[in-house]
Amino acid sequence: MYPSWTGLGKRLESATRKALFDYQMVEGVSKVAIALSGGKDSMTLLLMLKAISGRGFPPFKLYAIHVGGEFSCGASVNLDYLQRHCDQLEVPLLLRESTQKLATLECYSCSRERRTLIFEAAKEVGCETVAFGHHRDDNAETILMNLLHKAEFAGNLPKLRMHDYGVTIIRPLIYMGERDIRTFAEQQGFMRITCRCPVGQVSMRSKVEVLLEEIERVYPNARENIAKAGLLYGSRKAEKN
Repeated sequence: MYPSWTGLGKRLESATRKALFDYQMVEGVSKVAIALSGGKDSMTLLLMLKAISGRGFPPFKLYAIHVGGEFSCGASVNLDYLQRHCDQLEVPLLLRESTQKLATLECYSCSRERRTLIFEAAKEVGCETVAFGHHRDDNAETILMNLLHKAEFAGNLPKLRMHDYGVTIIRPLIYMGERDIRTFAEQQGFMRITCRCPVGQVSMRSKVEVLLEEIERVYPNARENIAKAGLLYGSRKAEKN
């Protein structure tokens, strides 16, 4: 059944549709796997793609993939809670387990392992398109981190072919701001406590987020403008190539 949301929900759906259209994210795609942590971003992504499939876009079958484990950079969420939501939406939920331990925990290896588990699970059910819940503010943070640490102007690409894994990443929430997603999650009743990873609390990304808050006191539209510039630069670079 099509959701009955109004106002903000419709605006976020419109932003999702625009991203899918602008970057041809689901063109020729019959199956999409969603990386589902259970946090506000991935839950919003699940609802949006379920609402859009077959409405203005060809229908695509959805699968949700959740990577559990001792530590998680997503929300601390009960599996029964996730299963219940997926069952209501008639979306199969695939579970995988991370091997990360506190003694060796660090962001890069954890992220790499989780992505590998997600990609492998997606291919097991015939999905070559994997959707992540990265939004506009994530993109702004990534751009600023790359600029400050690597002298590179590069962010989260809306659509990226991962040749080594044989899958394509899409980011349908790339036009959404985190504040709107948080409000939507509260309205829909799935706002949960986020990151429970001890490393994530003091990561470079968390420090960049604080830096952006400082910048926004002088330039209120900093996140939006940085993210927009990154997408524009990425599009022009792709055209040249």
